[in-house]
Amino acid sequence: MVMANKHLVFEPDYAVPPGETLREVLESLGMAQTELSLRTGLTVQTISRVLKGKQPITFETASKLELATGVPARMWNNLEAYFREQQARLGERGRLREDADWLAEIPVKELIKRKVLADEKDKATLVRSALAFYGVSSVSAWQAYWHDQAIAARSTKAFESQPGPTSAWIRLGELKSQECNCQPYDRPSFVKALGRVRALTIQSPRQFVPAMRQECSKCGVAVCLVPEMPGMRWYGASKWLTPTKAMILLGLRGKREDQFWFSFFHEAGHILNDSRKDVYINDGTRDDRREKDADTFATSLLVPPQFHPRLQCLKTKTELIAFAKETGISPGIVAGQFQHLTHKWNWFNGLKRKFTWTS
Repeated sequence: MVMANKHLVFEPDYAVPPGETLREVLESLGMAQTELSLRTGLTVQTISRVLKGKQPITFETASKLELATGVPARMWNNLEAYFREQQARLGERGRLREDADWLAEIPVKELIKRKVLADEKDKATLVRSALAFYGVSSVSAWQAYWHDQAIAARSTKAFESQPGPTSAWIRLGELKSQECNCQPYDRPSFVKALGRVRALTIQSPRQFVPAMRQECSKCGVAVCLVPEMPGMRWYGASKWLTPTKAMILLGLRGKREDQFWFSFFHEAGHILNDSRKDVYINDGTRDDRREKDADTFATSLLVPPQFHPRLQCLKTKTELIAFAKETGISPGIVAGQFQHLTHKWNWFNGLKRKFTWTS
């Protein structure tokens, strides 16, 4: 059964030169090549090369053919354009087939599952669709572009260990960010917005997600939530998309609210304080000073340092909940900060909310 919403498109694996049509026209007119040469002023050699598809029909030639044969120049121009387009497509398909091995480097199955790519059986078509997703014209261009991204993310091993999943996840974030209408970036406004976002941590995801996006978009920062790729070992990323628009990209690795919010404020620290030329991926790497500074920024904003001595002395859930209410933040985040400061990793886990993806 043919589905009503399916469109069957015929893609010929050959290109017919307009000279074939010219040959048919000459036969119907009973006109020899020598006569056409006299009527158009074109050499017999030129006409022969046009007939064989070895020489293109220029606009000037098309005009001369119109006068000599009565066939409109527009048709000759269209035939020539279609022939050259088909030649280019056939050449491209050959190159795409040669690049089919590249598909093993990127998470094709996951992108198909997410309906980012169509489930194409033809490898050349699938390679072309994947290139279009990444916004590059060739596999070599993909390698060059994402190699530069890897260099820009020199403080992390995400690109080194998983270049395909990393690039796909970040690309999905870039595409979602394009849909986010942001005001031009304003640093003082973003600093103030982060205080308001911190207050949202006590709300449910259904409430805080649209609110945090709105707060940040007013300051030039697009906040995107993209499900993590299988086997993904990082929590978030940040990147400047234009000189006036930044992106904070978040997943749900670990699925606990303290990890989610720490990652958000960690990336916000990069946006505020670090180079706009670099890509930052929060995968736990702490060899770089900028990563340590982003951690410090997030920790200080979530639970300011002056509260740390009291925080470390909490003994009961009741005390922790009261502390969270006093400081205006979610108890689950306080629990995470308590564990980080005291290394008592099993304490207060029941207070941490678990976030899950919804459709």
